[in-house]
Amino acid sequence: MTAPETASPLPIDREVAAELLRVITPALTARVRTDGLPLSARTVAVLRQLHDAAERPAGQPTADVGSEDHPTPTVELAVVEAARRLGCRPRWIRTLLESGRLRGRRVHPRMWLVDEASLDELRFGRTTRGRREDPAQC
Repeated sequence: MTAPETASPLPIDREVAAELLRVITPALTARVRTDGLPLSARTVAVLRQLHDAAERPAGQPTADVGSEDHPTPTVELAVVEAARRLGCRPRWIRTLLESGRLRGRRVHPRMWLVDEASLDELRFGRTTRGRREDPAQC
């Protein structure tokens, strides 16, 4: 059985999700560093859902049942994929993220997910936050 691309939030308690992330993330990070291979898209999707469940405010429903107002899903990329698309090194992407010139979120102290729309703004020369970024700086 394959998981759909856009799954509803995991019906999991936020404390349990936070604990799972604390245990899983360092092990996955170590595996990625050892193997040198990125995580699969399905694994990243599960990690993203765990993160969202851990960040969910208390009392917020765990499922999107009966909701008519569905927000537009945000597409996020790994730093390595964002660097490949921009034609630069992953370190430059992290620098842009840390300075706020590129939108993204930290999933773990050493793992970022890059907002694809923000990366496209940077790639195609549109201005972001009043400044025009130069991809040639990579």
